[in-house]
Amino acid sequence: MSLPSHRSKSLPRVLITGGAGFIGSHLAEELLTRGYSITIIDDLSTGRFENIAPLTAHPNFRFAIDTITNEVVMDRLVSECDLIIHLAAAVGVMLIVERPVHTIEANVMGTEAVLKTALRYRTKVLIASTSEVYGKGNKIPFREDDDVVLGATSRSRWGYAASKMVDEFLGLAYHHEKNLPVVIFRLFNTVGPRQSARYGMVIPRFVDSALKGKKLPVFGDGKQSRCFMHVRDAVEAIIRLSENPDAVGKVFNIGATTEITIHDLAAKVITTIAETQGKTTHPAENIELIPYEEAYAAGFEDMRRRVPDISKIKALTGWEPTRTLDEILKDVLAEKKHFSI
Repeated sequence: MSLPSHRSKSLPRVLITGGAGFIGSHLAEELLTRGYSITIIDDLSTGRFENIAPLTAHPNFRFAIDTITNEVVMDRLVSECDLIIHLAAAVGVMLIVERPVHTIEANVMGTEAVLKTALRYRTKVLIASTSEVYGKGNKIPFREDDDVVLGATSRSRWGYAASKMVDEFLGLAYHHEKNLPVVIFRLFNTVGPRQSARYGMVIPRFVDSALKGKKLPVFGDGKQSRCFMHVRDAVEAIIRLSENPDAVGKVFNIGATTEITIHDLAAKVITTIAETQGKTTHPAENIELIPYEEAYAAGFEDMRRRVPDISKIKALTGWEPTRTLDEILKDVLAEKKHFSI
């Protein structure tokens, strides 16, 4: 990776919360290549220092290993930046189900801390939200102004969606009431190198199982479908929104639009890995269906389909995803030590 040693004075200084995470580290890397000055803050609860280690020698990169609720640290960092991209959050369905208190508090209190500090210096904020906020919606594709239906509050599964909705409400309230420049973006399934299987992320979980010769665990009947976007496409969308003044005060979907069922995804992972090894395989024999109740908890509810309408961001910035699922799998596998694809 070749990074410039100086930045243009016209480019803002960017603070990325959760910058050592999967998406944050890719975003930091790309912004550095474009000449931005980058600071990240991350408590490493889900992020990894290894994700940003290659960047630490760059003269335009700084980092702080701390929580965003540390008021003293956040005040100093925000006072020295022109733009905040707020990615820090509890992530992954497994973490959401196992630690609902942490999920809700980290998301809501973290976003509140960022907005309060940003307001002190009138710093522009981009807040990462999620397709989870569409809840049980079945109007496909999902539009930013669609009505939302969530499950009962007794289902911790929906606590994450509700907490991110509060983040959105809070961010937009700061914009409308206090004139803080805020942009909301809802990320749909985002995949690529550096993503961990630890918290239930489906593609790294499938890849890890397949490489170990294990059956791929598909939850439910496997007929639920998703659209998978390469992290580099997501990064490009975020940067375009950050650079467009007309995005302020608005909400945008960021996602791919090509659907695949989770069962077919598992079969594709198995076939792709077998091809790299010069083997033949029968995917159906290597897929194990696991009831949601066994994977998560009794009464777990899931979205059947999750497809974004991206016409809003495309109309404003011209952005649309360019990388295919095949390219995503190629890049994920290339990261593994024993694979060179």
